[in-house]
Amino acid sequence: MEDLQPKAEQVSAGQTRSGQWRLLRSHWQVIAAATAGWALDSFDFAMLLFLLPHLGRVFDVGLPAMTLIVTATGLAKIVGTIGWGLAADRFGRKLVFIAAVLCFSCAAGLSGLAWSYASFMALRILFGIGFGGEWTVSVSLLMETVPESIRPYASGIMVSGYEIGYMLAAATFHLLFPVFGWRWMFMIGVLPALLTIFIRKNIAESPDWIRDQQRHSRRSAFEAFEFNPAALQAWIFSGTINFMLWSVQVLYPTFLISVQHIDASRIYPFLAAYSVGSLTGKPLCGYVAARLGERRTIVLFLCMVIPLTVLYTLVSNVWLLAAGACLMGLFASGLFGILPLYQALRFSVKGRATGIGISYAMTAASSIAPYAIALLSPSIGLRSAIALFVAGSALLLIAIAAWNTTRWMPGGPRSAVDAQESERSPGTHART
Repeated sequence: MEDLQPKAEQVSAGQTRSGQWRLLRSHWQVIAAATAGWALDSFDFAMLLFLLPHLGRVFDVGLPAMTLIVTATGLAKIVGTIGWGLAADRFGRKLVFIAAVLCFSCAAGLSGLAWSYASFMALRILFGIGFGGEWTVSVSLLMETVPESIRPYASGIMVSGYEIGYMLAAATFHLLFPVFGWRWMFMIGVLPALLTIFIRKNIAESPDWIRDQQRHSRRSAFEAFEFNPAALQAWIFSGTINFMLWSVQVLYPTFLISVQHIDASRIYPFLAAYSVGSLTGKPLCGYVAARLGERRTIVLFLCMVIPLTVLYTLVSNVWLLAAGACLMGLFASGLFGILPLYQALRFSVKGRATGIGISYAMTAASSIAPYAIALLSPSIGLRSAIALFVAGSALLLIAIAAWNTTRWMPGGPRSAVDAQESERSPGTHART
């Protein structure tokens, strides 16, 4: 009899995994739409990062001026995320998702027609407004559509789209930029508009939003939103994790070219290594979160990030650099896989899009990271400035994750992940 129990547990675990896989497949349309939206969004933004040194020469401005464009794009998200979030809580997730994709894709294409630094700045601000809306609405739609048991996995898969877009941008820059020039690199960004056709035909409105509207049809978005410590934690965590990731990746191509003295045509392998690590890390983060809980997953990943800053920035051997890029993608960028779930758990459905919109607006603070690094680098060097910002952000995130706000979460004292674990182990308390 003692030998039968482990076998029974293995069968039960196998059935659970099989059922989760079936659920993921049955909801592939909404997962694919959210992932594709994030990928196409990422493609255009990453292309800007690759072109920073070249555009600085085109517009005859220095690195601080070019990083100011990146910062302005981030600050534009304040308008976009909150505005689109309010609209999504009022008019529905699907319609606003389509509008946000159209906004950022049109702005991306028009960026290729810029005739001056000022015109380019204006178009990137417009892109930032749409950029924030895509994230805000797709997270709400996805987390409200897929069943609770697969939300950690869907969360990790969705944000993996960023790496798909990043790798496509890197490959496009490597293959097409020398032939067609910088303008066509942005004009390609109009292609995401085609995604709206898929959304319109294949994606249904959020069932949670529909039910909430039927109960409270006359309530405004501002009246629906609930502020509590859990919401505050979501906002601070979102801003800090983005600050860390902007420190990791925005100036990385510039670091490879100007500090490591690698020719621009040969930086692709390092960018690909980072992207492969990140593409693996985000679904892995969702997998780990479904088993260990969000807090333990966050601490585990960040404890790997801190020592990895040495391999990522402070070595010169190309093989160690490549390893550092891959591992930093796996753990630092991979941790982002928990963010859609982390945000969604801290807001009730009636004001979720608004809450997530404000969360993403808080990431506007992260846009100052590359600018601050650029200002600090003349004193301590670019490699040390990046390492300092990445490791410092990781330590701060650990402190934020240690703050227990679960008793203030909408729907009860425990998160949805904890509830899933309780269902798997009746009569026990889940780990957070």
